[in-house]
Amino acid sequence: MLAREDGRERFERIIKVLGNPFSRGNRFAIYNLDCLEALKQLDGEHFDICITSPPYNIGKEYEVVRTLDEYIRWCADWMSAIYQRTRADGSFWLNLGYLSVDNLGRAVPLPYLLWDKSPFYLMQEVVWQYGAGVSARKFLSPRNEKFLWYVKNKDQYTFNLDEIRDPDVKYPHQKKNGKLRCNTIGKNPSDVWNIAKVTSGAKRSSPERAPHPAQFPLDLIDRLVKGFSNRDDLAVDPFMGSGTTAVSCVRNGRFCIGFEIEKKYLEYSAERIADAERDLLAF
Repeated sequence: MLAREDGRERFERIIKVLGNPFSRGNRFAIYNLDCLEALKQLDGEHFDICITSPPYNIGKEYEVVRTLDEYIRWCADWMSAIYQRTRADGSFWLNLGYLSVDNLGRAVPLPYLLWDKSPFYLMQEVVWQYGAGVSARKFLSPRNEKFLWYVKNKDQYTFNLDEIRDPDVKYPHQKKNGKLRCNTIGKNPSDVWNIAKVTSGAKRSSPERAPHPAQFPLDLIDRLVKGFSNRDDLAVDPFMGSGTTAVSCVRNGRFCIGFEIEKKYLEYSAERIADAERDLLAF
C-alpha cells in the first residue's frame, strides 16, 4: 500500500506555492488562474482525483474557439499537466460532450478525439444520461454526455463501490441456493448513469441552478467524489465553473483546489462553496 500523506498538508503546500487564492475555506481554495499556468508552478504529485469538464470548443461565452488541431493539442497539454501532479494511485474523471467538425460530422463525440491524448490509463467510459435537453427536429434529440474514467496505475486505484451502490434493485429478494443474490446495500450502478441535468428557464429551473451555462448536478459529482476518492483526499478541478466539484468535496470531507479564468463565475462559486461549508459547521 502507498503511504498516504495527509490531504490537508498537500492542500496547504499548494496554497503556499500559488499564493493567496481568490477565496478559501477550511477545505477549499479557488484561484482566478489559467490551470496550465498554475500547474506549472507546482512540483511533485499532489492530487488524489481530478474531476472536470473542459470547454468543448463550441463557442460558449467562457471559451476561446480554436481550430480542431489546436484544441486537441491544448487538451493534451493540460491533461499531461494534471497527470504530472496526480498521485501514483490517483484518478482522473473527464466529462466530454460533442462538437461539430467541418465536412465530417455534426455532433462528433469528443471522447473519440481525446481519449488517447492523456498519459493516464483509460479504465472505462461512463454514459451520463438525462431527460432534459435540446429538442431536435432533423436529428435525434441529444440526451447524454460521456465521462472517461482514467487512473494512473491500472492495478492500484480507489474504487469505493459500497459508497455508490444503487438501491433500486429490481429483484431484491431473489435467492440462489438459499442466499440472496444481490448485495443488501444495492447494486453496482453500471456504466450508464441516469441523473437529472441542471435545467434552466421559467417553471423548469433546477433548485441548484447557478449562473453558469454548463453546470454539473451535485448528485453526479457526489457519486464521483464518494466512489473514487477517500475522506481527506485532495481533489482538483482545473475548470471550476460553478464550483460543484468543490461543493461536493466540502460536503463529503475532501479537500479541493480549483482554477477558473472567468472572475464572474468565481464570485458566485466562492459564495456557493462557502455556504456548503457553513451548512456543515451548523450541524
